[in-house]
This record gives sequence, structure tokens and C-alpha cells, in this order.
Amino acid sequence: MSFLTTSTDCNLSGIGVLVTRAAHQAATLCRLIDSRNGLALRFPSVEIKDPPDTARVTAQLAGLADYDIAIFISPNAVLWGIKLSPQQKLPAAVALAAVGKRTAQTLAESGYPVDVVPEFSFDSEGLLETPELKDVAGKRILILRGNGGRELLGEALQERGASVDYAEVYQRACPEIDSEPLLYRWRDDVDVVTVTSNILLENLFSMLGEKGQPLLQQTPMIVVSDRMRQHARELGCREVYLARSADEQDLLEAICLWASNR
Repeated sequence: MSFLTTSTDCNLSGIGVLVTRAAHQAATLCRLIDSRNGLALRFPSVEIKDPPDTARVTAQLAGLADYDIAIFISPNAVLWGIKLSPQQKLPAAVALAAVGKRTAQTLAESGYPVDVVPEFSFDSEGLLETPELKDVAGKRILILRGNGGRELLGEALQERGASVDYAEVYQRACPEIDSEPLLYRWRDDVDVVTVTSNILLENLFSMLGEKGQPLLQQTPMIVVSDRMRQHARELGCREVYLARSADEQDLLEAICLWASNR
């Protein structure tokens, strides 16, 4: 399936969109949905917290200047990586790489130009295809991520001759939210669900419980990678669409195209 993409000049009147991003990251997408007369329903399905041992992570980030490349897996990796760095600054000498557009934008908004970002596929596979990461033999690379991230990127870079370390600068947790109010209004208000990571997807299934899972499986869902789409189908979701990336504008375009074809 090709990416869902279309003009954002659309009217989402009467369409309810479930936004599952963390509470501190949902505002922009909700605003875009509201601006198209849609109904943005916030149901944060992940909570971002400090790592268990912030002192250890801060000590690790104090040596960031000794690395050739720092790879940020997500916008939260940027925010927490800067937060936990000495003087809350990143060293100037290290090259900065971002897995996706939102991560690159977060770096730029924090005052750090990005050296490496995928051009098409905004995931680990896409980053590995960039010219800058093709020849990394002998280089030291630090991957900044949350707890329990994928190993594909680090393993591939090690196979190419790089020395790879990880800094788990934040931890993800499943929020404790009562889903009953959402389930009560689901059939009337929820027309499409947006999910931007497999962690969010798994948490969402857990939070909705046995009562809500069939509703989720029957509701159209927009995800941001082929890997996510496959996982959603494995969980029983019947109608899964693919946005170009987790960027808010790309998500809105996917919602608009879905709405125009429903």
C-alpha cells in the first residue's frame, strides 16, 4: 500500500479522531484536527518519565563529546537527552542524527542543526540507508533512546564496524486512565485512531481491556510504518492505513485522505 497523502485543505466535520500521543506531545495534532472542524479526542497511551537512575545517565552523557555520532531515536530522546546532559547542552563536536522528521525538528527547535536524517523511510531502516551511516568503521556512536528500544540500528552499525553504546534517557510507562468514559462514547464519537509507535499500540490495547479491544479492532487506524501496520494486523485490527511519517502534518494528510475516501 502506498502512503496516505493528500492536501490538508479538507473538512473533518463530524469526524472524531482518537489521538494517543503522550499528553505533552498531543497539542499540535489536536489543534490541526480542530482547525479542520474535526473532533480531537485525547487519550494518551504512553507516559514519559525520567530514567530510574538519572545520575548514571547524566554521567554517561557527560562523555558525549567523545563520540563521533549521536543518534536520537525520538523527540523524547532529544528532550530528555538535553535535559539530562551537563549544563543541559549538547557538545558541538558530535554529529547529530535523527530517525524521523519530528525528531529532527525537535533538535532544530532546541538549537541544534541535524546532520543526518532519512529522506524517505523515517525509521531505523531508513536511517541506515543514509550515506553518512554507510561507512562508519572505527567510529563511536551513541544511541539515545527510551527503555526497551529496538536493537536493529545498533546491531547493523556494529556489523559495519562502529562501536555502539546506548543511553536510555527516558522510560515509557502505560498510563493508569479509566477507559470507561471513552468506551461509553466510542461508537458515537471515535471514527479513526492515530497511533505512532508499537508501544502506544500495545498500551492502547491493554488500557481498553477486553471490553474495548473489539471496538479498537473494528475502527480504522492510521499508523506510521510498515512494521506498525503488520503489528496492528497481528492484533486483529482490520482497517489499517499508513501515513508518511509521525509528523503532525503527515498524520493530518492521512486523516484527510481517509476521510475523503470513507
